[in-house]
Amino acid sequence: MIRHNDEPVGPHALDRVTWALRRAELAVQTLKEQRLRPLGLAASHYTLLISVHAEPGLTGAELARRLNVTPQAVASLVARLESRGQLERREHPRHRHVQELHLTDAGRETLRAADKVIADIELQITDDLGPEETTQLRALLDRVAETVREDRPRGPVD
Repeated sequence: MIRHNDEPVGPHALDRVTWALRRAELAVQTLKEQRLRPLGLAASHYTLLISVHAEPGLTGAELARRLNVTPQAVASLVARLESRGQLERREHPRHRHVQELHLTDAGRETLRAADKVIADIELQITDDLGPEETTQLRALLDRVAETVREDRPRGPVD
């Protein structure tokens, strides 16, 4: 017999801000996957390529920490993009055992095409919201990210 006062979630669990954030994230992620597929890319490929573009010379471990994924997941993505000639590993100038990641010319071309797809998705969202709501949304999302940061000071420490 199930007792109604012993429910596993609160009565408004699906109305929470965190659930709305997750629904929005899933919708955007699904659209990215659909629109990048014709380029032979997954959203994770785009994320890795743009991360290496933004910080050439990252190591796989550094990239894993920045993307909040396992080093094994990064190694698998790097191997795939490297086999396609879009990414290359170079020996670190001072530490021979460390491999730095760099885009190749093919990787830059792929990133350029993928970024156009992502920019079009951005436009779809911002055109619907308009400039004022877009600015508000960005500010609110930045505040949410800051609010939940683990390393953020929480108040006076005794």
